[in-house]
Amino acid sequence: MNIMMKMIIWFLRISVFAILAIFASQNSQPVVLQYYLDKSIELPLSAVMLAFFALGIFITIIFTHCRFRSEK
Repeated sequence: MNIMMKMIIWFLRISVFAILAIFASQNSQPVVLQYYLDKSIELPLSAVMLAFFALGIFITIIFTHCRFRSEK
């Protein structure tokens, strides 16, 4: 990979990070997550969204890994 392509990739990475940072700062209002036995927790909306996004990625990786192992 040449130097120009590496610079473009880094520019895209920085751009995505900046967009996500702005999105997170604009969505910092608290949300209340309620779970069993009348328990609840208050977190920023951006943290909740990030946690569920990460959980989705984790579940997808597990299922694709299991699927490819079962095909062998």
